[in-house]
Amino acid sequence: MIYFGGNAEETSWMLDELRNAPGVSWLITSYRGYGLSEGSPGEAALVSDALQWFDHAMTLRGADLKRTYVFGRSLGSGVAVALAAQRPFAGVILATPYDSLAAVAKHHYWYLPVDLLLKHRFDSIARAPALRQPLLCLVAGRDEIIPPERAERLFDAWAGPKRKLVLQEAGHNTVDSHPQYWPAIGKFLGVS
Repeated sequence: MIYFGGNAEETSWMLDELRNAPGVSWLITSYRGYGLSEGSPGEAALVSDALQWFDHAMTLRGADLKRTYVFGRSLGSGVAVALAAQRPFAGVILATPYDSLAAVAKHHYWYLPVDLLLKHRFDSIARAPALRQPLLCLVAGRDEIIPPERAERLFDAWAGPKRKLVLQEAGHNTVDSHPQYWPAIGKFLGVS
């Protein structure tokens, strides 16, 4: 599993969560400028890094394309979708995903010319119709940052087999503590 976290997420918190997916090996990354990583994040840089992480992961002992998944949470869903559009995966897991950052920004800042101001668009919905990998889409029903309809649009556009789980009581930053979150992931991976 290659994991891409959310905006401003220091991904080491995931180390405590790995017990929820027994038998799964994880590659947990920090974006440029996040955690102890140097540099500046940006869409092109993050996608380039993701491609390099994938290519590196495939050189590790035991790596198997038929058992390699990508997991993107929040901002990381855009990175995961971009990576899945360029590399093969057994499946894609997206938690609190969005169709595009432009659509999310327009929701919150409807009074600004978002199309002119937004530099990093992460236009996942443009890639979704060509993606054939199985998808597990985890939607926070009370997401205050990424409106659930943004995830719904991405899910609807996905071309491959797909499963959606709306975690009704979950907020954007509490989705991983919902009692159905990890069991759904385990079932998707075939480890539960």
